[in-house]
Amino acid sequence: MRITIVYDNEAQLEGLRPDWGFSCLVEDIDMPTILFDTGARGELLLHNMKRLGVDPGKIGLIVISHAHGDHTGGLAHVLAENEHAEVYVPASVRGSVPGRTLTRVSEPVRLCEKAYSTGELSGIEQSLALETDSGVVVVTGCSHPGVGRILTAAAAFGTVSGLLGGFHGFRDFGQLEDLPLICPCHCTQYKAEIRRRYPEQCLECGAGLVVDL
Repeated sequence: MRITIVYDNEAQLEGLRPDWGFSCLVEDIDMPTILFDTGARGELLLHNMKRLGVDPGKIGLIVISHAHGDHTGGLAHVLAENEHAEVYVPASVRGSVPGRTLTRVSEPVRLCEKAYSTGELSGIEQSLALETDSGVVVVTGCSHPGVGRILTAAAAFGTVSGLLGGFHGFRDFGQLEDLPLICPCHCTQYKAEIRRRYPEQCLECGAGLVVDL
């Protein structure tokens, strides 16, 4: 399984554009390609996809973590390039997308082979739980419900071995101690402290980062 950071506050590869927001691509031979969140600006998202060789028309599932604009801004642009992707949003999300059916998620649910939603937590946000050979890797948007609650919800699908995405103001760093993979992205306020405490487990996030699981 492979996770590619498509949209982030920072960029790791020349030609990719950083911006406040988050999006990543999840790929594996046994599952449809998943786009998790769509960043803030659609034209920038599509630019980064093109530079990374990502065809938006081949995305099978789009999962939106929560309804904030820095995670939903590129949705319309992707859907304009993709006629078939299923779209999963938290149950609290209002509105519609013309010509598309939105699946509203409230409880934990299997999205496809190897991928699950934690369900909407705290009435705002869902996270991805990915089955890998080394355990469950959790992908978050902003962790508004709290990292601890998200990890507990994801543990229903197996032993959690990794956490990637936005952690917001999370600072109970001891909860990360047993995770072999930590990748703080986007809105994480204490990236430097997490890297200082866990230099061997922690990856530097940024658009263009590829994580093979």
